Amino acid sequence: MQDRLVWLLQRFDLRASTFQSGALHCDAAFEAEEGKGHLHLLRAGAVELKCHHNQQALRFHQPTLFFFINPEAHSLRPLGEGTSMVCASFEFGLSEGNPLLHALPEMVAVKIADVPLLGLTLKQLFAEATDRHCGGQAILDRLCEVTLILLLRDLMDQKRLEVGLLAGLAHPRLARAINAMHADPAKDWTLEKLASVAGMSRARFAIHFKNIVGKTPGLYLAEWRVGLTQSLLLKGKPINVIADEVGYSSASALSRAFTAQRGVSPSRWLKSKDPSRPKLTKLKI
Repeated sequence: MQDRLVWLLQRFDLRASTFQSGALHCDAAFEAEEGKGHLHLLRAGAVELKCHHNQQALRFHQPTLFFFINPEAHSLRPLGEGTSMVCASFEFGLSEGNPLLHALPEMVAVKIADVPLLGLTLKQLFAEATDRHCGGQAILDRLCEVTLILLLRDLMDQKRLEVGLLAGLAHPRLARAINAMHADPAKDWTLEKLASVAGMSRARFAIHFKNIVGKTPGLYLAEWRVGLTQSLLLKGKPINVIADEVGYSSASALSRAFTAQRGVSPSRWLKSKDPSRPKLTKLKI
């Protein structure tokens, strides 16, 4: 089976930062910070979760993993003594650019017992959270990243989502076409070529892709290319080089596509992310 996450993980950096590991004694509030999600692991006890956009609180009374892949203001309240948690914030590329960030519900919660795949990783993670050896912070951060990747794998393998990118990657044939776009965005992909990669007829592929992924193959490819452009801009690549890498004939053609999707030009978007950045330049060839 193809690695369905390899290109997402290569193109968009996943970085976690653990800030809570142990007993939770009092209420904790989390602001919605641009580009950051949150992962919470309830190891023992019980906790109440309240999202600021929703007045209805959720209560968890057994070991549970719940996370927000996008920024979301929320709060946690321990219910009684003995509540132990590991909490981390994480970044996974750009909120506008990484298609995975638009492919999940606002909050995902699963009982840890329902995901045996996490067993060894969480055992090590909880041991590090308890023992606090040297280098423990770095190990906890890496283990939280591994936990997120394993959870994404479980969501696909168990087909827990019916619509969206992960649902598409869970479909054996659609996954081939999605992986092909991820791996080679510069290729002149047509509906016929993608259908051939998927081993489906043109009409059947188009219908299945729209119904399962939630958008047409052409729109998905266009959004993937612009998302990659954002990631590469932040890494300092000239717009001419990016255009060639993501499948546009010129920097101006890429700029028009970027502006159509994001509402601003690449240079203005880049400046908004860090006002101290130099002006976007073109590579002279």
